[in-house]
Amino acid sequence: MRIIILGAGFGGLRLARKLNNKPGFDITLIDRHNYHQFQPLFYQVATAGLDASNISFPLRKVFHNSRNVKIRLADVQEILPAQNKVRTDAGEFEYDALVIATGADTNFFGNSNLARHAFPMKSTVEALQIRNRLLHNFEEAVLLKDAAAMQSYMNIVVVGGGPTGVELSGAIADMKRFQLPKDFPELDFSQMNIYLLEGTGKTLGMMSQKSSDKSGRYLKELGVTVMTNALLQDYDGKKVTLKNGQVIETNIVIWAAGIKGNVPEGIDKRLITRGNRILVNDYCQVNGHDKIYAIGDVACMGEKGHPQVAPVAMQQADLLAYNFLHVGKRTPKTFKYKDKGSMATVGRNLAVVDIPKPKLQLGGLLAWMIWMFLHLMLILGVKNRFFVFCNWLYNYFTYDQNLRLIFKQFYKEKH
Repeated sequence: MRIIILGAGFGGLRLARKLNNKPGFDITLIDRHNYHQFQPLFYQVATAGLDASNISFPLRKVFHNSRNVKIRLADVQEILPAQNKVRTDAGEFEYDALVIATGADTNFFGNSNLARHAFPMKSTVEALQIRNRLLHNFEEAVLLKDAAAMQSYMNIVVVGGGPTGVELSGAIADMKRFQLPKDFPELDFSQMNIYLLEGTGKTLGMMSQKSSDKSGRYLKELGVTVMTNALLQDYDGKKVTLKNGQVIETNIVIWAAGIKGNVPEGIDKRLITRGNRILVNDYCQVNGHDKIYAIGDVACMGEKGHPQVAPVAMQQADLLAYNFLHVGKRTPKTFKYKDKGSMATVGRNLAVVDIPKPKLQLGGLLAWMIWMFLHLMLILGVKNRFFVFCNWLYNYFTYDQNLRLIFKQFYKEKH
């Protein structure tokens, strides 16, 4: 059975590993990168807490001892359902089953100015670009004499009060407290402002009210200005304009306010729903196609779809692996999402955790330790876990981070 998997994120990689060395399967894993990226820790790369290599793992190393998994580095150009083929810039590939696990990308909701000037954080390279811009802003501020011009370099705006925005804002606040004043003694960091803009009435809207309240309180204690019901209207590269007319002068906007599915060409537009997601049935099959499947962030099962988080993608991969392995032997299983909880870290010793069964809400140091342990266990590779753990230990006991480096090749100016 020739199976093509598009995308080596949490879902695609999990499926390939589940079918690795299983007799009767020929797997081709196609991705534009030759590595797996651990997205939950992008914000630590962006704030100089971790090196990019610590959260990236070479795909070919994962399958060193594989007899049936091939890795192909390519960009998908089009799916040809009638021919059971996938066309890429590296050639065409035939399949008996196709699994679309291409994940999601930043959604700027059609605002071209935001797309041009704001910094997204959906890849390792984008996280490095944010780190470079953050550090470069302070290097520029040191050279300025005009107070107003300097202030725009000292104002940081994060848009989106979900886990990514909350974690990033808290990490920048920790930099402000512990590292930046030592790096730039010429600057008055009491004048540095971190704004977190959230369009709804609370941060961490997908979590419990208690977690939402705690996250807002923690952020305020860290010195982050949390602005709820704040809708960003425009950003021209120099100033943010809100729907209520308020203006914030800033040279950096980090966009964490929305995502959209990466749908390959060739999928019937009638099968694409809200959030640019592909409609699938309870078996993860794309509606109307018995040989094409979609899992993870790009798939929409049911009226609203499941949350676009890693556990959903991994559980859907497990379901597909089971059904593929038992074709003709057992009745295929349908997908039922098992919510094991959600969590977000806010800053040093601060996090929130929601556990559905038994129903628990945790906060503070205990939640922070649970968050660290679970994320450490999810990282691919013993070496990566070791280096991440060592970095965390070093940062915790020294109140310092040794990765505040500006790499010019990754520095992307927004025009």
